[in-house]
Amino acid sequence: MSTRPSIDDLFDPNEFRRRHLGDDGADRQRMLDLVGYADLDALLDAAVPEAIRTRAPLAVGAARNEREVLGELRQLASQNRVLTSMIGMGYYGTVCPPVVKRNVLENPAWYTSYTPYQPEISQGRLEALLNFQTMVTDLVGLGLANASLLDEATAAAEAMTMARRVTKHAGNAFFVDEDTHPQTLAVLHTRAEPLGIKVLSGPLSSLDPSTVYGALISYPGSSGAVVDPSPTIAALHAAGGIAVVTTDLLACVLITPPGELGADIVVGSAQRFGVPMGFGGPHAAFMACQEQHARSLPGRLVGVSTDTEGRPALRLALQTREQHIRRERATSNICTAQALLANIAGMYATWHGPDGLRRIADRVHRLTSLVAHALGSAGHRVHDDGWFDTLTVSVTDADWCVTEAVRRDINIRRVSDTEIGISLDETTTLAHVEALLASLGVEVDAVAADLQAPDGIPADLRRTTDFLVESVFHRHHTEHEMLRYLRRLADKDLALDRTMIPLGSCTMKLNATSEMEPITWPEFANIHPFAPSDQTMGYRTLILQLEQMLIAITGYDAVSLQPNAGSQGELAGLLAIRAYHHSRNDHGRTVCLIPSSAHGTNAASAIMAGMDVVVVACDDRGNVDLADLRVRAASAGDRLAAIMVTYPSTHGVYEAAITEVCDIVHAHGGQVYVDGANMNALVGVAQPGRFGADVSHLNLHKTFCIPHGGGGPGVGPVAVRAHLAQFLPGDPLAPIGTQAVGPVSASMFGSGGILPISWVYISLMGADGLREATAAAVLSANYVSRRLAPAFPTLYTGDHGLVAHECILDLRGITRDTGVTVDDVAKRLIDHGFHAPTVSFPVAGTLMVEPTESESLAEIDRFCEAMLDIADEIDAIRRGTISHDDSPLAHAPHTVVDLVGAWSRTYERSQGALSGRRTTKGYYAPVSRIDAAYGDRNLVCTCAPLEAYANADA
Repeated sequence: MSTRPSIDDLFDPNEFRRRHLGDDGADRQRMLDLVGYADLDALLDAAVPEAIRTRAPLAVGAARNEREVLGELRQLASQNRVLTSMIGMGYYGTVCPPVVKRNVLENPAWYTSYTPYQPEISQGRLEALLNFQTMVTDLVGLGLANASLLDEATAAAEAMTMARRVTKHAGNAFFVDEDTHPQTLAVLHTRAEPLGIKVLSGPLSSLDPSTVYGALISYPGSSGAVVDPSPTIAALHAAGGIAVVTTDLLACVLITPPGELGADIVVGSAQRFGVPMGFGGPHAAFMACQEQHARSLPGRLVGVSTDTEGRPALRLALQTREQHIRRERATSNICTAQALLANIAGMYATWHGPDGLRRIADRVHRLTSLVAHALGSAGHRVHDDGWFDTLTVSVTDADWCVTEAVRRDINIRRVSDTEIGISLDETTTLAHVEALLASLGVEVDAVAADLQAPDGIPADLRRTTDFLVESVFHRHHTEHEMLRYLRRLADKDLALDRTMIPLGSCTMKLNATSEMEPITWPEFANIHPFAPSDQTMGYRTLILQLEQMLIAITGYDAVSLQPNAGSQGELAGLLAIRAYHHSRNDHGRTVCLIPSSAHGTNAASAIMAGMDVVVVACDDRGNVDLADLRVRAASAGDRLAAIMVTYPSTHGVYEAAITEVCDIVHAHGGQVYVDGANMNALVGVAQPGRFGADVSHLNLHKTFCIPHGGGGPGVGPVAVRAHLAQFLPGDPLAPIGTQAVGPVSASMFGSGGILPISWVYISLMGADGLREATAAAVLSANYVSRRLAPAFPTLYTGDHGLVAHECILDLRGITRDTGVTVDDVAKRLIDHGFHAPTVSFPVAGTLMVEPTESESLAEIDRFCEAMLDIADEIDAIRRGTISHDDSPLAHAPHTVVDLVGAWSRTYERSQGALSGRRTTKGYYAPVSRIDAAYGDRNLVCTCAPLEAYANADA
């Protein structure tokens, strides 16, 4: 009998699955042998409570190879029509410089990195974010800007609540300029209502400053009007109110910056600085404010500090403002931002510099003025309050105009039955302008019209101040210089392209190239979120299919992909619960129970949803204390709205009593919110929608392979049972008040441009592959737990001494005995070439390790050996061979400058450098340990030559 395989046998649909999973057969068996199980099924049977197990295959299809999946995706992409977009409304055509596209957007050194909580291995991306902050502050004319927010609409909502915090005005009303993008107004209403804020809207002339604590002014307006906001700002200030201005960064190149006109807070989107529209996102929003409000500013803030040798270094400043520390006292639930997109926008400004930005802005404005002149000359009424890039035109029949423009492959905005909007951008050509005008029945000599066109910017609102004067915006205008600058920054950092990132609760798994490729296809990248539905059928089919995949995986009945971060998914889920109770006239249900181990965003989201947080204790095994839960639920009674519980728990354990937790809450009329942050331990194994939960959010940037991007983008879909489906986030363009729950993001499908990543991942893995990934993740975590147990015991385990997909290593005894802290271990791991695990969460004095399914045994062993080497150094301190203060642990990380310079330490230079250790991979931190307190005392959050800060006073 022939042993020659058939041609069909040589086709391997599971090829990608093997590439995604880090272990092969022999290595997997070695890991199983150490953990003590014969196979993955036996391990799962022991680790996962039988009461929640799902054994039927997921209804997501079988595994396929990359060529087949990408071929199908190409077919879907072809169903999207890429027209020239002149819709505007905050989304514009833009050109991402190829050097930035290839070396940032498409470079895993940038997109696979994590939020820079470990600053010593994040100096490159911190510098890039500092450039972004500087770009924003310079352009808008304020002293301080954060390192991005999620989108313009949510940034406006954050500004609304920030204004309430910083004002001395006692009112609860907030005024919104009627010339604001409709999606922004819709999100403001969604966010205001649970907090008791009354949103008023109308023309600025109707504003009575004495009746509001603040106002949002659009400058330029959604209509395109450029009107001086300074009289309104002055009136607000006279009444004790706060002036928030939403603006356009490219417009600020030519118009007087809002900060110079008195604005207290300025928000907007940096999308048109090189980031494609992507059917709504992801894009980097920004927020700038006066420096006196620094501690009230939401989101990340990069600041300048020094390292232990006095050298300038960067870090995230004022982290005590963040929700993960403030918890139920939090003022924002922002966690993930849009770091990758902020880096692209900052590099766009770095590449073009101030002169390049002026050329782009002048060209856009000239083309807009040309159109205004041509239309006016032909008898059309152009709203003439001044303009930068957008015109509102009165017409007889707006629908006819829109249709005629589409016939010429142009999309324009339908403002009303008798008004259209036209927005131009850097991709607009004279040919586009001529086609647009022809669609409106106007024939024009473009050159002559340009000579006759008026200046749309009022003379008294022309910018007179310089911007981007810092040297970084002047040195990198040739491709070699930019290429090398990007390489220098990337070389300073650790990302998944260099090493395992074992961060617990973060799921830093493989972001495969085949998953990433499609996001830059024009059919996905260059689609406006408000393009007509018949032009976006490919997107809509993909989104429907992805929703069905997630329904099959979670066991829920409906999914919304709108939330553009996990924090927004949490908020959407809680708003659904709130609306459900209100629909039943249970308006008194406001208590949200949250275990003491929960991530800080849970409590922050509950506060934002108008709920009162009541903390439930955990027992000595790290589980929800059922006795305390019963007491808290009974005490709340008919005030109980919900419980938010993470599963597996933040302690890294499959809690056996999760169904009982659900039953207790349901018995008192509450709803069960299962936080899906740890879904990587459940896919194919258990379904929250089937074991008692009513709602969950998922993190597509964890479980489903969207990269973390150094702190964003993220996608946080919310999944619900049928009774909550009608309360999912609404359409941002629907009339206010016509939906059960309004939108939580600016576009209906949130960050639509990166949804293909998760669609590709699920399609490639198939049902069996997804389940195997979960099992492999559980195996890897238990392997690490067992290998390190003699030196670093695991704090919490479930039945049979097993953990889920992550383990918490308890260092508290070590700290007590030797003085070695978790920070010492984290910094020493840098010398071994590793990003540290999660530090002191959810328990102070611990490290939480999540190796994921994508790491090979060789890499996991390298990490374990690094930890055991560190254990030996700790033992030397314990024995008295060396003191803690003199040890390499206390001096870590070691830089090249340290190692080649004068050496006066009590341990050998070779020990500091870990010479000859196979755990190292030739990485040295660019700075030594950073002084956090110095950076907060001397807050500097814009860039200049770093040498300028080296001798600043302490």
